[in-house]
Amino acid sequence: MASDTGSNMDREMILADFQACTGIDNIAEAITLLELNNWDLVAAINGVIPQENGILQSNFTSEGSQTGPFGDNSQAAATAPTAPPSRAASSSPPSSSSSSSAFCPVLPSRHIVERQPRMLNFHVEYRTRSVEVVLEDASTVGDIKQILETELQVPVSKMQLKGWKSGDVSDSTVLRSLHLPKNNSLYVLTPDIAPSATTSQSSVQQESLNQNYLLIISHREAQREYSLNFPATRTIQEVKRNISDLTNIPVRHQQWDGWPASASDDSMTLASSGISFPCHHLSVCRRSSPATALEPTEECTDVHMVSDSEGDDFEDASEFGVDESEIFGMGSSSCRKSPMMPENSENEGDALLHFTAEFSSRYGDCHPVFFIGSLEAASQEAFYGKARDRKLLAIYLHNDDSVLSNVFCSQMMCAESIVSYLSQNFITWAWDVTKEANKARLLTMCTRHFGSVVAQTIRTYKTDQFPLLLIVMGKRTSNEVLNVIQGNTTVDELMMRLMGAMEIFTAQQQEDIRDEDEREAREMVKREQDEAYRLSLEADRKKREAQEREEAEQVRQERIRKEQEEEREAIRLSLEQALPPEPNEEEGEPISKLRIRTPSGEFLERRFLGSCKLQVLFDFVASKGYPSDEFKLLTTFPRRNITQLDPAWTLLEAKLFPQETLFLEAKE
Repeated sequence: MASDTGSNMDREMILADFQACTGIDNIAEAITLLELNNWDLVAAINGVIPQENGILQSNFTSEGSQTGPFGDNSQAAATAPTAPPSRAASSSPPSSSSSSSAFCPVLPSRHIVERQPRMLNFHVEYRTRSVEVVLEDASTVGDIKQILETELQVPVSKMQLKGWKSGDVSDSTVLRSLHLPKNNSLYVLTPDIAPSATTSQSSVQQESLNQNYLLIISHREAQREYSLNFPATRTIQEVKRNISDLTNIPVRHQQWDGWPASASDDSMTLASSGISFPCHHLSVCRRSSPATALEPTEECTDVHMVSDSEGDDFEDASEFGVDESEIFGMGSSSCRKSPMMPENSENEGDALLHFTAEFSSRYGDCHPVFFIGSLEAASQEAFYGKARDRKLLAIYLHNDDSVLSNVFCSQMMCAESIVSYLSQNFITWAWDVTKEANKARLLTMCTRHFGSVVAQTIRTYKTDQFPLLLIVMGKRTSNEVLNVIQGNTTVDELMMRLMGAMEIFTAQQQEDIRDEDEREAREMVKREQDEAYRLSLEADRKKREAQEREEAEQVRQERIRKEQEEEREAIRLSLEQALPPEPNEEEGEPISKLRIRTPSGEFLERRFLGSCKLQVLFDFVASKGYPSDEFKLLTTFPRRNITQLDPAWTLLEAKLFPQETLFLEAKE
């Protein structure tokens, strides 16, 4: 335990020196940067403030040295630059036993490197509006107000800019002197401008959520005091996790004093917890006997004296020198959080539903929309639609055994910018690999869908490198993993890597869209040609059918005509055979000579007995092809229609004796 305490003190000294040299007040950001450089102070400072020759020099006090931290006071005075008081001073007490307390960055004596301007981001809220402002740290507070006057149409004289961590500032205050982090949240108050009735209540609520709380937390065991700024939306649980990173006291073993009685749940935000604004004092220490904290009469009754169970505290117990037997001998397991995903779940959709619910309960509802379904279904949704509708597939792999999981989930995966970017451009699928059975199942799925190389890549990552975020892009023949993002990253780096993957995907997508458009154009031309060919065949078929019908009709009409002609010919022959023989003039009976002109101009001549009936005359004309139902027989003068006379009359009675000229005329 002595070695652990010494290590903790060293890290606290390094953290304090790092913040003093860089001006980074955000504890979580500072710890992340130090962890990225394995708590190497010089390397971490070089990463934040790069120098002209790429390095910082440091001198450390030798044991027993009497000349100061630089060995020679005159040399130190000649080579060390004059640091601003805000950066030169450390909040940690002086200690001769720690070499890191004597650290001060020294530039090479040949060059004096000027500090490069630092860009600061400000998210400013005013009632229902928000404005993003980006300025150099050499700018003043008045410069921000001038920009806000243009954006919000609010005069500078009536504007109060709040949310500064160092309290109220004047318009002439230089931003560099405030030692602000890269990202800042401010809010505008206009007490002289009355809000509308519909927006006043929401504006008050919004302003309360945009406030920053200064928590002065005393670590009683180390006799150390931390002054930490937290936004009003930060939860009590997140504060305790940050203190766990600073003090190496797991959340479960933290004993707190100073929380108000209204703060009954660690999931409450600071704004709703009832703590004093803008400053509140708290104290924390390690519980001396964890076993006594969970006696039957006090089991998990005080959420501040004994915090809710956190899985990472169990997994990281050995790292902080805590005996595992103490932890697992605490009694009731009801205080332990449930796993992110049940082990050996038969249905992947049910497992993802459980994962989403547990993620929301731990880190809030502001998180990426996880795809509910199998990895194959997620791949189909992302890769195999229209080229314009395709997206990248982000596979989030969670591991509760990793110390980075809580920070990555709460700070990265729940950041609004990350959530918005993932929702717009990615299909996000998640899986928990804490349990070996679930990890083996994931490797099997990855091998089936992405090949053995991806599965082998996941196997190579150690537990403390989780969580992982795999960015997968679908291609024509196979799926490609563009990037594997580990848990030890920052929001800016995560966003840059997501945007880099999106650039690669966009270029590929544009090519796919062009190919798809060309293919659809070819298919459209082919469909149009096929349709034109079909219509042509249909027209030819109809024309052929019409021609066949016409020919058939002609054949039928010809057949009818022939039948009618044959019928008429038969009638004519029968009539011709039935006619009495033409009489001779020598027979002594009265004979009538008739001369008949046909429509063609020819004449028919024949002798008839005066006693012959008109029907014999009609039969004679019909035998020549002029039936009485189609032609009428007329006299010349006076004009008479003989066919209208009684056929039984004789030629004498019809006055067609001794001779007469007649003509045939077709009936109308």
